Parts: sequence; C-alpha cells; structure tokens
Amino acid sequence: MEVSAKKLAMGALAGVLMLSLAACGSGTTGSTSGSGDTIKIGIKFDQPGLGLKQGDTYTGMDVDVAKYVADKLGYSESQIEWTQAPSGQRESLIENGQVTYIVGTYSITDKRKEKVSFAGPYFIAGQDLLVRADDTSITGVDALSGKKLCSVTGSTSAQNVKDKVPDVNLQEFGTYSECVAALAAGSIDALTTDDTILAGYAAQEQYKGKLKVVGNTFSTENYGIGLKKGDTELCTKITTAITEMISDGSWQTFVTNNLGPAGFTPGAGNPPTPAACS
Repeated sequence: MEVSAKKLAMGALAGVLMLSLAACGSGTTGSTSGSGDTIKIGIKFDQPGLGLKQGDTYTGMDVDVAKYVADKLGYSESQIEWTQAPSGQRESLIENGQVTYIVGTYSITDKRKEKVSFAGPYFIAGQDLLVRADDTSITGVDALSGKKLCSVTGSTSAQNVKDKVPDVNLQEFGTYSECVAALAAGSIDALTTDDTILAGYAAQEQYKGKLKVVGNTFSTENYGIGLKKGDTELCTKITTAITEMISDGSWQTFVTNNLGPAGFTPGAGNPPTPAACS
C-alpha cells in the first residue's frame, strides 16, 4: 500500500508540473502569431506627444504607431504589455527577448544595427530649437551666439550646437522637463533636441501657444522600429505595416493628433519610404 501511495503521489506531482509548464508557455514575448498570446512592446514613458505613461494610460505618436503595427500582426490593444525602454537599455531589451520590438524615438544608426535590426524609417526627425512663441530673434542655430541654451547633461545635442556656436551659453539640466520649465519662465533662451521631442513638450496643455519649434533642423534622425537582429520575417511584416500606415492616412492622423497642437509640421522627407529588410 505504501508503494502504491507513493506512485499515486508522484503521478499527481508530475501532472501539476506539466500544467505549470504549459501555463508558463502561454504568453510568449516573441510570438507574433496573435493567437491569444500577449506581445511586449518597448516605448518611452516620459516623452509627451511621443511616449508618455500617465497612470495606466499610454499616449503619443510612437504609442499609436506601436499599436497600429501590433494590430497588423494580429494583436489587439488589450494584448499589449508596454515596457519602458530608456535609451541606454533598448539594445539589451531586444537582445534578451524582453520585448518583441521598440518604438521610441529610436534612430537608425550603423552602430546600433550591429546589435539589432530595424524596420523603417517611419519618421524623419531632426535636431531643432524650442523657443518662446514671441521670440523672433532665434531663427536657427546660427542665431544662438551669446544666448542661453539648455539641454540635458551629457546630451550629444548640446555638444552639436557647441561645436557650431562656441560662444553659446550652455546650461545643462537633469531632464528636458526642467529645460522646458526654465524656457517658459524666461531664464533660458532655447532648448535643443529632436524636433519631435520639442513639439511634444510644446503641445502640452500648460505650454500651448507659449512655446514654438523654430523649424530649422540641422541634423537628420531616421526613426525606426527596433527588433531582434536577423529576424527578417518579423521585420518584413512590420515594414509592410508601416507602409500601410502611411498609405491609409493613419500616419498623418498620428502626427496631427499628437504633435499638431504645437503647430509642428514634419520636415523634409516625411512621410518616409521604409527601407527593405535585410
């Protein structure tokens, strides 16, 4: 009887383990089948107009793009698990399979392509300046001589300007939000980073009509959707989704709804033609 009891107990334990393993495999991160699983997508949580988390709500142009692509892959919005993707962690999130793809002002560069693949671009941004709406003295980077310019500590954007205008008075803050508040208060003259990010801040309710993007870019940033390196099948599906998003008018809707309140108009080359996957 003791042996039989042990066999029964072992059989029951094996059954529990099989059920547990099945449950663990039911929500695969990398699956793009849309067959009831969830999909993990990386976005920014702190960029107004692009990727912003407020409570359980996610808004912004990149969020809309991410949801559109997910839908084309067969996932409803309720199946999306949003993951914060800070700039310095994006490659590792993709490489470690913590997200299926990232949509977060992710510029396509040769260095990044050594670690991840990109679909896109879906938007062409450029470094620009944000100034007060009534400031007519700053029309571009060449007009910054002697001006107080803000950017975040360690930003390549700030150094780009410093290289062009050595006598600019550079003020480095911890976050772009601090720079925007200082600009609105009049303690600095301009803020520099990608024009999309600037437009997102200017579109915030408290800054509407008070700030403006100069609209004279001096760099080119091709925003792409980052995914696992070498996953040509997924890249091709996402590229097709981007092409459809542009052709059916959704791209323009996303830009207008999220960045339009700042009076922002996309620069030359928009909407772009996505490159072929390789």
